[in-house]
Amino acid sequence: MDRIIFLGDLHGNIVATEAMAEYIRKLSPDTVWFLGDAVGKGPSNVETCDWVRENCDHFLKGNWDEWIYYGYVNRNDPTDEGASMNRFFYEQLGEERLNWLHSLPLEAEVLISGLKIRLIHGRPVDQLYQGYDSDEKIREGFYSADRKTRYDSLICADSHRPYVRSLHDGYAVNTGSVGNSIGVPRAHALLVEGELGGQTPSPISFTILSIPYDNEKEAQIALATEGLPLAEAYANEVRTGIYSR
Repeated sequence: MDRIIFLGDLHGNIVATEAMAEYIRKLSPDTVWFLGDAVGKGPSNVETCDWVRENCDHFLKGNWDEWIYYGYVNRNDPTDEGASMNRFFYEQLGEERLNWLHSLPLEAEVLISGLKIRLIHGRPVDQLYQGYDSDEKIREGFYSADRKTRYDSLICADSHRPYVRSLHDGYAVNTGSVGNSIGVPRAHALLVEGELGGQTPSPISFTILSIPYDNEKEAQIALATEGLPLAEAYANEVRTGIYSR
């Protein structure tokens, strides 16, 4: 069976990213998919963006990746809220990384063990799919953005909380967040084992990876980073998994 890692929402948390990277190396996956939001919220955005570029094989764009890019584009517009709120992030990242993030596609598909699976971050191409949402709402994610393609299953990120849902007509699976988890404050990702590219139905498994890391170290990096927006709130989030904003 092939091993495929899906991960997202690193959000500038290099301590969690490095802990996840060490575990992924032990797994020796066949391929790694990045499902968006390499940057934003945390202090180490250059490092997490570069890690994604160097260690993932396929890439999608998330809402923060896009939001920060457009903040940079509109940096001279005093009426643009994103331009002022995200100045720290786009000045840290620089034009080349921002252009790379902007160039990423918003959705993709993959065939595993006979399942044609739609891949998205969530926003901005679609909506945020939470684990507690109704089957009816989550099933909307089984359709491509142009509504022309109906998929067998969905793998997404964006919720910052991992889940595996079985609907009557497919699976909805969320990677959780590497760097900014809601609930259990660990680094999360998704391991799928199955036949990559296999058109015939065959066994498939979905495993949530839950990796502990030094949360206090990351919190202290954030608090010591001059100019990081909402640093106290971010430090509380990585310590507790409870959002305070």
